[in-house]
Amino acid sequence: MTKLAQIQTVQKQKQAGLVYISLAALFIAALITCNLIANKFVTVNLGFKTFVLSAGVLPYPITFLITDILSELYGRKNTSYVVLSGFFASLLVLLILYLGHAFPAIADSPVTDAEYQSVFQNSGRVILASMLAYLSAQFIDVRIFHYFKKLTKGKALWFRNNFSTFFSQLVDTILVTSVIFMGLKGAGYIFDLVLDGWLFKVLCAAADTLIIYPVVFALRNYFGLKPGEEIHWH
Repeated sequence: MTKLAQIQTVQKQKQAGLVYISLAALFIAALITCNLIANKFVTVNLGFKTFVLSAGVLPYPITFLITDILSELYGRKNTSYVVLSGFFASLLVLLILYLGHAFPAIADSPVTDAEYQSVFQNSGRVILASMLAYLSAQFIDVRIFHYFKKLTKGKALWFRNNFSTFFSQLVDTILVTSVIFMGLKGAGYIFDLVLDGWLFKVLCAAADTLIIYPVVFALRNYFGLKPGEEIHWH
């Protein structure tokens, strides 16, 4: 290998690392946002159906899109690192929220103890429920994605992206909704929330196929990867 080729290889590795870190940062940002706004429930009208959802569901499909991109380009091991990083970041957020609750607000504080408690009173349960669901669903998603990647020899990205997400999102929705509302709401109420949440995530997963293809195609071409080939940057 010539010196120029070596320099170009090092530059490509640095760029691959930058892309990896950027995707990981977006993943963690979306995940933490999901947990922080999960206590608010909203309706989303798509014309053919009105969904009743936790606001935390809205950014959550981004996390599965990013793990599928990482899985396709960086492999299962590197994707698992990002999943675990998101877990520890969420635990840190839980600790910080607890500290914010432990210290009383001053008289002139723009946010009173009651307001803080009103917003974050269920955050511990929500985040713990979310973490249980998150770890289970994300690792299922990555495992299924790579199983079919091997089976299809790197082809049919649309199938791997959608099938892995459909199944893992079902697991996630059942776990997080059940843990949050078990003992607080009836089975019918929980079932309706699970159904709405999962169907909404399925629609998002189908829509993100329009995003994952151009992103993977562009990055694969830029780094000179063959179909099914992964980036080895460290």
